[in-house]
Amino acid sequence: MSEQLKFIVEQLNKEPFRKNFNLITFDSQEPMQLLQILNDVLAEIDPKQAIDIREEMPEQTVKRMSSMLGMLKYKPPATLSDVSSFRLGLVTGSKPVVHPILQWLLQRLPELKKRAYLARFLVKLEVPAEFLQDDVISDTYHQYEELVEGFKTYHKECEHLRSSGFSTAEIRRDINAMEEEKEQLIKRVERLTKRVESVSNHQRMLEQARQLRVEKEREESLMHQKQEQKNQLFQAEQRLLRLQQQLKDMRQAAADATPESLMRRLEEEIKINSYMVTEKLPKELEGMRRTVQYMQKVASEPAMGQADLQEVENKIKEVDSQINQLIEKRMMRNDPMDDKLTLYRQQASIIIRKKESKAEELQEAREELAAAEKELKQRGSQGQGSQGEKVIRGDELKRLVAKLRSKGTTYKKKKQEIAELRAEYGVLQRTEEILKRRHDTVQQKLQTVEAEKGISGYSDTQEELERVSAIKSELDEKKGRTLDDMSEMVKKLNSMIAEKKSALAPIIKELRSLRQRRGELNQEYEEKKAQYESCAAGLESNRSKLEQEVKALREEMAQKENRYHYINAMSEIIEMQIQRAAEEMKAYVSSDPLEKKKAIREVYMKNIAEQELLGKKLREEQKLVRESHSANMEQMKMWRDLEQLMECKRLCFIRAQSQVSIGQIIQEGGEDRLVL
Repeated sequence: MSEQLKFIVEQLNKEPFRKNFNLITFDSQEPMQLLQILNDVLAEIDPKQAIDIREEMPEQTVKRMSSMLGMLKYKPPATLSDVSSFRLGLVTGSKPVVHPILQWLLQRLPELKKRAYLARFLVKLEVPAEFLQDDVISDTYHQYEELVEGFKTYHKECEHLRSSGFSTAEIRRDINAMEEEKEQLIKRVERLTKRVESVSNHQRMLEQARQLRVEKEREESLMHQKQEQKNQLFQAEQRLLRLQQQLKDMRQAAADATPESLMRRLEEEIKINSYMVTEKLPKELEGMRRTVQYMQKVASEPAMGQADLQEVENKIKEVDSQINQLIEKRMMRNDPMDDKLTLYRQQASIIIRKKESKAEELQEAREELAAAEKELKQRGSQGQGSQGEKVIRGDELKRLVAKLRSKGTTYKKKKQEIAELRAEYGVLQRTEEILKRRHDTVQQKLQTVEAEKGISGYSDTQEELERVSAIKSELDEKKGRTLDDMSEMVKKLNSMIAEKKSALAPIIKELRSLRQRRGELNQEYEEKKAQYESCAAGLESNRSKLEQEVKALREEMAQKENRYHYINAMSEIIEMQIQRAAEEMKAYVSSDPLEKKKAIREVYMKNIAEQELLGKKLREEQKLVRESHSANMEQMKMWRDLEQLMECKRLCFIRAQSQVSIGQIIQEGGEDRLVL
């Protein structure tokens, strides 16, 4: 806890907080002050949090801080896993809640600033689904999501540029270095021009040198163009060769591609795929399922001891002896019909094994082909040139040609093998059909013989028994292997445990003595810690008292300095006033009229006389205005009446022109008469 408080106090005393806390003052903070410190730290991370919590309701404060901490992905300690207790501690400003938050925030301040900045743009607004049914809102939300994705890409580019090492300081240094080099080159050119001016025909020589430089640059550009054209020609030739090879292959395929051959190939592919789907893959899947079930069953069973293993081994031996007896009985019968069937069964099993092996080879070849095509696509996308062509360099081209040759020879061999296998597959398929027909005839004969002898179904029962015995032998073999593996694993584990125990025995002895030593050191540490804390508390209290005294003395010194500067300023002002009074008295007493005019008294008397004269003139003007006020007001009223009369006449005239004439207006003697 003391380390936590020390870390928090050190960080709060640094920039940008500068709180000037010590352990005692920080530990004695009130809950409201502690919450304000936490809010100040959050405001440093996000300026929107800069709020005085005294002006905010406690519920709003807790809600705001909780959302901010959730956005920063803060996880409370294990002792405060309950959300209600955490919120209660945050409301009351509890130290066990606030101190871990402050430590966590101050440890990750730059990272949290960046996260808060990104959260302003990356935390998406939650829009209800029913609002998104509106087309306008949906389009706006899609635009908002696109802008968020664009911000992500731009921010990544900005971070990449910042981390790439291209800083403004380095660019400025480069610019300054280039400017210095430019100045040096200018000076060098000036020196060379001065040296050349003394040579005759220097202008003509300079012109020739300029033309030479231009021709050299042109030669370089032409060489570059020539190299590019060579590369393009080489690429075009390679492309032509590839296209010619593709055309040749397509022509060969078209020459061999008669309808009968195509149908034959399709039938062969359909047969192969149907065999893979109906026989091979279901068998493999079923075998895997049985294996998984068996493994799950073995894993779910309790651990077996030596007695259990011995019992299982005895059972296996008994079953093996029973199987051997059944085999001996079968061999004793020695039925000639069974001998014929055995031959066919052996041939059928050989054919099935070959078929399965070829199917596995075909599956592996298809996987290799798919992997090769995928790798070819990746290489093609990686080697895509600027103009959409594949760029192949010299060494790579040689390796590619050699690889293609080896692949071509391998492909021809594999193709020949596939053709042979297909021919053999056809023969084997025909043989299988013949054997099936023979088997059917033999089965029919066997059934008739069994019916005559009165033992119908004997062969089916025997086949079922053989199949069951074969399955049982496989399972027993797997069980035997599993039990052997388990017994070996148990032995290995026991030996490893014994070795570990023997190896750990001296270490455990040393650990006991070290634990005892640790207990003694912990006790001594606690005693020293208590002494240190008491001493530190006393020193802190003395230091706080001394700091208060120093602060009071500094304030008193500042007041004295202010008083001293104020008195000095007042004395200087008084001296200036005394000096001005002496100069005024000297000018007033002087007999020189020019000096008297410079006196302030004379200037003020002159200004007073001018102002009195101006006031007299203004009073006379005021008197004239008062005398003529009534007449002017009457004249103003007459002018307003005249203006209204003229306006009325204008309106009447406009109205008369706009309306239809219903009579005649006669004007005589200043009167208007309407005659209908």
